[in-house]
Amino acid sequence: MRLIRSLAAMALAFAPLHAAAQTVVSETVEVIDDDGGNDRAIFEGAPAVPQGVARFGPFRVLDGGRAALVDATSSDAPAQFAAMLRAYPGIATLEMIECPGTYDDVANLQLGRAIHARGLVTHVPAGGSVRSGAVELYLAGAVHRADPGAEFAVHSWEDDNGKQAVDFPADAPVNRAYLDYYREMGMSAATAARFYAMTNSVPNASARWLTAAEMDGWAGQNVPPASAATLASLDSNAALK
Repeated sequence: MRLIRSLAAMALAFAPLHAAAQTVVSETVEVIDDDGGNDRAIFEGAPAVPQGVARFGPFRVLDGGRAALVDATSSDAPAQFAAMLRAYPGIATLEMIECPGTYDDVANLQLGRAIHARGLVTHVPAGGSVRSGAVELYLAGAVHRADPGAEFAVHSWEDDNGKQAVDFPADAPVNRAYLDYYREMGMSAATAARFYAMTNSVPNASARWLTAAEMDGWAGQNVPPASAATLASLDSNAALK
């Protein structure tokens, strides 16, 4: 598995945006073993993050109506998210502040579906950074908003054998999983295909940076949250993790 660590660490949590959006930049790659599924994470340093009133893995509860995502997600994230909502059922907004990506894409997509099913708003404040696998979580918001000055970064996933999306047929199950997810999050079939192709045009060891406006150009329409039956199913699945 590969985690991408930037050569330039951010001095502050909300550092200025990269000067050239939608450009591919090379990064130093450090190989780290991990037992999860495909992973995608771009680490930029250790910026200050809010402590909140409670912590559930990478989530911080800010108050009764808001939580923040401040770290990479793992295979435990769906269960951590479910536990947070059981303890704080009034949470309606997920602030995406410092979001490097994920160690486990399978669990990350499950988490995204849970975020969407709950009807949460995903919000990236000015200076917020959403990178790699965390982009799927931004798209999961039943409403998703990014303020001017937010930044996003995308690239291809890579599996345990060093293979990336372009190494599989377009209709292979591993690729269909992402296309199906984007459709569920509100993209048309054509937009989902173009967005997935754009992300996979960037090798796992690099990144393509997008502004808030550019990301929202891809985001597609917001769609209603899931039914109560779907919510109950997601809770049951998370409890089994």
